Amino acid sequence: MYLEWNVAADEENLMLRTFLRGKFVSKLLLTSVKFSEDGKIEVNGKEENVLYRVKTGDHVRITFPKEQENELLIAEYGELPIVFEDDFILVLDKPAGMTSIPSQYHPSGSVANHLKGHYLKNKIDSAIHIVTRLDKETSGLMLIAKTRYAHGRLSTLHQAGHVTRKYQALVSGNMETRSGSIIAPIGRNPESLIERAVVADGKYARTNYEVLASYPTFDHVKIQLETGRTHQIRVHFAHVGHPLVGDSMYGGPTELVQRHALHSCHLELIHPFTEEKMAWDSELASDLAAILTEHK
Repeated sequence: MYLEWNVAADEENLMLRTFLRGKFVSKLLLTSVKFSEDGKIEVNGKEENVLYRVKTGDHVRITFPKEQENELLIAEYGELPIVFEDDFILVLDKPAGMTSIPSQYHPSGSVANHLKGHYLKNKIDSAIHIVTRLDKETSGLMLIAKTRYAHGRLSTLHQAGHVTRKYQALVSGNMETRSGSIIAPIGRNPESLIERAVVADGKYARTNYEVLASYPTFDHVKIQLETGRTHQIRVHFAHVGHPLVGDSMYGGPTELVQRHALHSCHLELIHPFTEEKMAWDSELASDLAAILTEHK
């Protein structure tokens, strides 16, 4: 896999490493290219040192080392609901009940297992870098980077607020306000290996919400995350007394559905290479949509 650029007039005389850093090629990635057998940096078809000073019109090409495959990851070949894919990123619409990555006691059945099978079947020389991981029972849009370059670039864009994620959820009871923000630090629950909680020494977390519709025992809400802490939405709504419907871990009622009622409905980003603004939407999962229909 490679990237290439033509040097512009305002980039004249930059050192090659500075030029590449300006293209969001990290220092770590440059080092991996330098010390690999199959990576190289070329200017006008000739390998060059990173101290080379570029000239207007130079054609720069960087060939990345082959992505390291996880040999222990079991490849599976079931259908994946892919909504977009190119050489850099992949977006899929994950069903509820599928984990993002395998675990020690459940080494198969995850998104990562199926992605490996997809890559092998289609002879795609890429790795699996999950950018927006979803809990097992959360349905909807997930973002995958296919190279270290794309992953690093997307992480930077994410931190700068250029990756937007929106969700729909059913929360128990009725919210006191039609819209607002839940701001509370999240960390590990000291009494659990899995659960998170609002704790004084936790990391800053902010969840913005808008009530779309109210029902006698729950609200249908739209949510936008400004941070991405583990279990953030689930913890925040439980913290304010409105745990997600179906979320038994955080005290939500389970009469209507046996999984937490959360769906990743919108993903928006700046492409890590083309810098094009892209967006995808996913309709509310059928089990959650059925609950709304039944309670109209």
